[in-house]
Amino acid sequence: MENFDIKRVTLPTVETKNAIRQLVEKAISIRRLTPDIENEINYELTRLGYISDVDYEALELLMAEMDAGRIALVASY
Repeated sequence: MENFDIKRVTLPTVETKNAIRQLVEKAISIRRLTPDIENEINYELTRLGYISDVDYEALELLMAEMDAGRIALVASY
């Protein structure tokens, strides 16, 4: 029998899979979109190269909350 190198594939966890949604939840809970949260969202979008339906809906909610004035965009802490 031949030896095969089996590469383990790591499936995305719920944390990784919905990282953008979790970041949006964080922004909504503190009622602020901080530069750190915004940078993490941008990083996740770049890293994934796509956006899931769940993350898209979360970002839509964040934008709606910001438009309504319930979430403040802050320059720094």
